[in-house]
Amino acid sequence: MARVKRGLMRHKRHKKIIGKASGYFGRKKNVFQRAHEQVMKSGQYAFRDRRQKKRDFRQLWIVRIGAACRANGVRYSDLMSAVNKKGIQVNRKMLSELAIADPKAFTAFVKEATS
Repeated sequence: MARVKRGLMRHKRHKKIIGKASGYFGRKKNVFQRAHEQVMKSGQYAFRDRRQKKRDFRQLWIVRIGAACRANGVRYSDLMSAVNKKGIQVNRKMLSELAIADPKAFTAFVKEATS
């Protein structure tokens, strides 16, 4: 049976991991074992935070809408309740953009929803 030398593939695999770990602190950027551990952990963080980002943005939109509601003398929960009862189809992202970009239109929206 022929002898199998693994140097080339090992070098490619290590180089790929070290490349992904460039910019890390200390030995994590140039020692394969430490770099591999950190790249795996970084992948876990990335997976988790792709979901966390959606929660963070929704929270931000709600805070913005709440601030604009208070400026119009309405509570956030009252506005959302009125929007749902009226059957108005608008998401929180668009409401927050409306509150920031065009406060007069947001005021008109609040009056329409709560009337």
